[in-house]
Amino acid sequence: MEIKPKKTPQIEIVAEEANDTEISSRVVLYNDDWHTFDEVINQLIKATKCGFEKARDYAFEVHVKGKAIVFNGSLNECLTVSSILEEIALNTQIIT
Repeated sequence: MEIKPKKTPQIEIVAEEANDTEISSRVVLYNDDWHTFDEVINQLIKATKCGFEKARDYAFEVHVKGKAIVFNGSLNECLTVSSILEEIALNTQIIT
């Protein structure tokens, strides 16, 4: 007598993967005692492509409050902005 193995039913699992780079994120810039307002303003303009007035407002908020959200966007965009700010050793954090 020959024993035939039972066929295992095939189950197809379909899962939607969230693309982590699409997650809405923010860049927080922290105050320090080493950088001048001009250095921070210039780096904010370079990193976020904002105008002088907006960068000056961010720099002032960081100075007064100790930190400020300086950019909102996808995780990839935030990583780029953060890395540009950190080129001059500014302290940043990305929050999702």
